[in-house]
Amino acid sequence: MTTPKLVIFDCDGILVDTERPANEFMASVLTQRGFPVTYEECRRRFVGRSLVSVQQEIEATGITIGNFVDDIYAELPRILDGVQAIPHVETFIQTVKAAGIPFCVASSGKPEKMKMTLGGTGLLPYFEHAMFSATMVERGKPFPDLFLHAARQMGLSPADCIVIEDTVAGVTAGVSAGMRVFAYHGDPHSDRDGMAASGGILFDDMRALSGLIPIA
Repeated sequence: MTTPKLVIFDCDGILVDTERPANEFMASVLTQRGFPVTYEECRRRFVGRSLVSVQQEIEATGITIGNFVDDIYAELPRILDGVQAIPHVETFIQTVKAAGIPFCVASSGKPEKMKMTLGGTGLLPYFEHAMFSATMVERGKPFPDLFLHAARQMGLSPADCIVIEDTVAGVTAGVSAGMRVFAYHGDPHSDRDGMAASGGILFDDMRALSGLIPIA
């Protein structure tokens, strides 16, 4: 495996530990609005995707959930207050930076959400220079548009990029973009088998990345 020329980080579940509070809240909101769903079902069906695509899927069944996206975002400062960085990910970011390899974050979330969660964990200074959101492209994950946009903006070929993801949607998007994808399953609710079947290279500890990816 050759040294990557660009490392693309997902945000939620890779940089910041937001998956549980965010999905618990989403399950509660959807259930209240007539679409009964559990936390586990949210993790399985919707994780890694934009809220817009979630609303579109639900409303295609004939259930109307109102201003779902805006209402979720309005509550995020409260829901995500105090979230922590994923263990040991900052050390890997520092390793990539020290090696002089460009890196960025590409998330299904809006830029303001990334700024909030990364800011709260102290990781924002690493990524302020290069933050890409599904709001910047026509199609979010599992389509490759976001990762292709990130590579294009960073001036690099997809074949020279690696992606670090934690969802089937994200792994599928990265593989479809022609990138190598490392799939983190440190969360017990991660779909390990689904990510492997989608082409992800599995790992369960951020400390393992330096051994999997030739950085220096």
